[in-house]
Amino acid sequence: MGSSDQLKSESLLELMKEHLTTDAGKQITKKIGLVYQINIAPKKIGFDEVIFTVDLKKGEVKKGPYEAGKPDATFSFKDDDFVKVALGKMNPQVAFMRGAMKIKGSLSAATKFTPDIFPKPAKM
Repeated sequence: MGSSDQLKSESLLELMKEHLTTDAGKQITKKIGLVYQINIAPKKIGFDEVIFTVDLKKGEVKKGPYEAGKPDATFSFKDDDFVKVALGKMNPQVAFMRGAMKIKGSLSAATKFTPDIFPKPAKM
């Protein structure tokens, strides 16, 4: 199964970090201007979560909780579900309704966190 401590979400967030340095990424930062904290659990929400901050004010993605106050919204996902939502394979509303995604904070901020903000994976 490969390395169990490397989440699939982590490589996706690395791509996003690079994407935010591009012109397209800078447009996203300008348009959204919010900070998200994403808690990713390998198997079950709330257990062994790895925390990432997606700062769409500064255009940064980093591992660890947001330190400058409170994030606008915090999401909790299982690793597989985060990947599905990020790649547009699962609708975020459906994920929320099914309990595959939990949200804390501003719902209006949460609705701006859509698959459009992720770079499209390059076809192999």
